Amino acid sequence: MKKRSREKPTQLLRVEHTVVTRADRELAWKVFSNVELWPRFSDLYGDIRWLGEPWKPGSHMNIELKSPVGAVVDHVITVCTPPGLVAWIDHARGDTMEQWVHFKSVPTGGTEIHTWADLVGTTTTVEGRDVREVATEFIRTWYNRFSAECDQIASGDARLIGDKLQGRQTTR
Repeated sequence: MKKRSREKPTQLLRVEHTVVTRADRELAWKVFSNVELWPRFSDLYGDIRWLGEPWKPGSHMNIELKSPVGAVVDHVITVCTPPGLVAWIDHARGDTMEQWVHFKSVPTGGTEIHTWADLVGTTTTVEGRDVREVATEFIRTWYNRFSAECDQIASGDARLIGDKLQGRQTTR
């Protein structure tokens, strides 16, 4: 009897990260939900397109990743209750990631944003780097930049807020 070849072992990794912004939950959600702002939070993004009504369970978003591997992520919304919670499942290159993002008001003002992501698949390295390191760095960088953007908008004037949330560049 001929032995069947086995795929590489599937690994599971979890990444968690928390940031706090001066923005209230509603403003933090507005910034988060405006995908035109996402390239400010990561240099990896190319084209981002919705398939279906944005931020509704069952809707898909196609996210082109320019680097390091050049892939298209199928981002499927599973739960969305603005401005408190959103969750999705991503599929790319045979790997799957489930991610949840919680927006919690802070008693002293502002919002705590906590995210966790479970990644399962056969990918162990990305351009020679351990996939755990790449995923952790991506999520930390994304949410740190997102929080900084929220802080900037929360402390800005109404024109700046409107322009940024509409994805327009502004100069002061």
